[in-house]
Amino acid sequence: MPITKSAKKALRQSEKRRLINKKNNKIVKAEIKKLQKLIDLNKINEAKEQLKIVYKKLDKAAKTNLIKDNKASRLKSRLTKKLNSKSKNA
Repeated sequence: MPITKSAKKALRQSEKRRLINKKNNKIVKAEIKKLQKLIDLNKINEAKEQLKIVYKKLDKAAKTNLIKDNKASRLKSRLTKKLNSKSKNA
């Protein structure tokens, strides 16, 4: 347990940040799952709209250091590639 006043404050801040990060991480993952589900169901037009939302969420997550920039880029690339391959087949 923290003893000094500054250590107590740091603990409060880190706990608050942890909860915010956890919530934002769940939101990003939920949006990605929603997109993957649309792609699997061959709902290409809805998936393209969802892709825009996912891009926005991933960029925001990278900006706020929730995930690293390269991971955001990698996820965007893979999801776009998956959508494009499905749309060519459909």
